[in-house]
Order: sequence, then C-alpha cells, then structure tokens
Amino acid sequence: MLSKLDKVIDRCRAEGLRRTKALEELLATLLENNRPMTLAEMAESPRLTNQCDKATVFRLIQRLTDKAILRRLGLHERAAYFALLLPGEHRDYLICTNCGSIESVNAPCPVYELEKEIQFTTGYKNLYHELEFFGTCPACSI
Repeated sequence: MLSKLDKVIDRCRAEGLRRTKALEELLATLLENNRPMTLAEMAESPRLTNQCDKATVFRLIQRLTDKAILRRLGLHERAAYFALLLPGEHRDYLICTNCGSIESVNAPCPVYELEKEIQFTTGYKNLYHELEFFGTCPACSI
C-alpha cells in the first residue's frame, strides 16, 4: 500500500514533474505539518534548510500550484500560505483580515451537497470547490 507521500509524488510525476529530493522533502514537510505554510516556513523547515535554497523552494511551490497539487491561500497583500490538495480530503479555511493567520474550519462543509447536485445537473467531472471565510480572529479582536 502506498503512503500519502508516495501518492502525492505519483500525482506530481503524472503532471510531468521530476522526482527530486527537494520535491520529496517539500511534500513531506507539508504532510507532516498538516496545515497551510508560508514559503519562509517551508524553506526554514528542518527537512529543507540543508536540502535547497529559498529560490528552489519558491520554484517548486510555483510548479506545484500550477499543477493544482498545492493551493494558494490568504490575502494577496500578505504572505501567501500554501496547502497540499489531497484527493478525497477537503478543508475549508478561516483567514484573519487583520493579521493574516489561517486555520482550518472544524465543521462539516456547508456546500458539499450543493457540489454533488451541481455535478449531477451539469455533467461536470472531478468537480471540487475551495471555500475561505474572512474575518477578524479572536487575538486581533481584543
């Protein structure tokens, strides 16, 4: 049975990306942290600091985002966060408009049934959605 990392690497290869040590370590970092991360957080992670420079991490992130393996989150004027898109797994996010912090919504997805209905009525295949809620986090509300 393939691990999550092996499955993501297989997706990368299917999209034409070369399997490199830097790619493996970047994906492993995202899987281990299980949360959206910034470019700086990834580049400074123990797995990547000795593996490659920040520019290489940036190029990998861009390629993975272009191939819909990573999702860019956040406010455009702030540092972007990136989350790994895993087939069959779905997360929605809360984003603070003041500090830019991001956290997962721990509630059932409110549009899951709507997505299924749209797929059925339109005939679209591989339909998915991305949902982000914006507001002021408790720390910024004080």
